Amino acid sequence: MDHYADLLNTLAQQEETLQFDRFDNDTALAVGLWIVEEVRKRGKAVTVNITRNGQVLFHYAMSGATIDQADWIRRKNNTVQRFARSSYAMGISYKNKGATFEEVKYLDDLEYAGHGGAFPLLIRGVGMVGTITVSGLAQADDHALVVAALQAQLDAH
Repeated sequence: MDHYADLLNTLAQQEETLQFDRFDNDTALAVGLWIVEEVRKRGKAVTVNITRNGQVLFHYAMSGATIDQADWIRRKNNTVQRFARSSYAMGISYKNKGATFEEVKYLDDLEYAGHGGAFPLLIRGVGMVGTITVSGLAQADDHALVVAALQAQLDAH
């Protein structure tokens, strides 16, 4: 359980630091393309989705991506939108309590997923305005990819 507590601290720290002063359509394009290029280098295939205020700014399914990835994105995004935390943090928070996210009685697991890959799009001083989501790798890798893309974009500005 200590491992989960440490991981939850790391995830909370990521959400605190990976915030933008502004995030426009061009920023979404840069983040989305960074993710696609990084996954290409690995020889994998994912689906990427970036939304702001309910509008899809970037969506791309790489060659080899599956239709199920779009549904995983929808379910992970629903989780982030409901809790304003990364989907990975939500899943780990339940594991830390000795349960699973799927056991939450008031959440339909056809609509919500506590698996890594969806991260809140956070604007400093405003809060959550959208989501950045990847599906297609192992959940920790989906999450790490989004975090790396956000950090790269923040470092570039």
